[in-house]
Amino acid sequence: MDSEALQRVKVCGAEAEFIPRRLAMPLVLSTGAIEEVTEARVAVAVRAGGREAIGRGAIYLSDLWAWPDPSLSHAYRDEILRRLCRQIAEELPALCGEPAHPLELGLRLHERICGDAAAALAGQTLPTLARALCLSPFDAAIHDAAGIAIDVSAFAFYDRPASIPEADHLFPGQGAAAAIRRLFRKTPQHGFPACVVVGKSDDLAEHLGRWVRGRGYRRVKLKLSGKDNAADAARTIEVYRALRELGVETPWISVDTNEANPDAASVLDYLECLHAADAGAYAALAYLEQPTARDIRRQPFDWRPVTRLKPVLLDEGLTDFAGLSEAAAQGWSGLALKTCKGHSFALVAAAWAARHGLILSLQDLTNPGYSAIHAALFGAFVPTINGVELNSPQFTPEANAEWLSSLASLLEPCDGVHRLPSSIPVGLGSLLSAR
Repeated sequence: MDSEALQRVKVCGAEAEFIPRRLAMPLVLSTGAIEEVTEARVAVAVRAGGREAIGRGAIYLSDLWAWPDPSLSHAYRDEILRRLCRQIAEELPALCGEPAHPLELGLRLHERICGDAAAALAGQTLPTLARALCLSPFDAAIHDAAGIAIDVSAFAFYDRPASIPEADHLFPGQGAAAAIRRLFRKTPQHGFPACVVVGKSDDLAEHLGRWVRGRGYRRVKLKLSGKDNAADAARTIEVYRALRELGVETPWISVDTNEANPDAASVLDYLECLHAADAGAYAALAYLEQPTARDIRRQPFDWRPVTRLKPVLLDEGLTDFAGLSEAAAQGWSGLALKTCKGHSFALVAAAWAARHGLILSLQDLTNPGYSAIHAALFGAFVPTINGVELNSPQFTPEANAEWLSSLASLLEPCDGVHRLPSSIPVGLGSLLSAR
């Protein structure tokens, strides 16, 4: 690998396009139901080591998740998110600045789009999560292009020392590149247990039968109300018993109320209700995702009484590096990573968490195609307790159609396991062009 070239990657330009997607079934969050969404696809040109290359990235502009403001219509929010993507594409060389390591470029982009000085973008004051969502495909495409230009995997960028001024201060005496290198698996994982999302009102016989009997799925991500602990415990037990009846010997369930719980005490009460009612269902519960409101500074809780029982992972509440120490101080068990917050940010956050003894999961944004492959490659190298969550086969299978001829084992699993090809591609990588 040309280490000098890797330290001097120059962003030359970018383009963005948008594809409307309709969900095969609504994805119901506590803030409402997602029925349609826009896929943002980007291409970024870089120059490294005397070679030019184009990398690609994509993400769903999931406004209901990243910008849950009921006073604004989906159409309005979607247009503003598109506008921000176009703005980033036009300004990307300036946003990334002087040639540098791809991680440094991605972190500069994150700071300039998500930092306090960038609160008003695209003519609108946007939540930090929405800004991170829009920059994330560009960050992925920078890494993809850099790897293609120097002909290595983007996960090999950390094999040698590198200067990362935006993040080295988080890892005294070591530096960010070394911390990320220590984080990575020595041998990448190529298979991940598939997980089906079960909504609060889904018919279990029909829904689970399709995915468990038909596709071999053995894991469930369960959406709960967060408002009625007795009902939520009963629903968890119902799902657990349905899995057992379908032949799943050791059901595995994660729970997500999408921030609907009022406080940590209510989560503790749910766990106690569940344990008292069905010890088997309680044992099957692997972790809980962001049960309470995302602003953990304004609404802090002591999570230690809860995390003594089950892991509780921070998701929407993590949008900056200052939030890492805050989460640890409040007793969160770890982080529910998402590549839609930016590849560079996610890598550094994961390395920090690992260094401080926090656990990791890798969650989804119904990622299809480019973004699903990116997430799977991330999960291949970053150790997590759930592998990687990939829900596009359930919600937007048509968005994966152009990749199925070569990547059906990843994007349309029939045996309950998402599988990457045996060889790791360059960038993020040549897989993204495999059609």
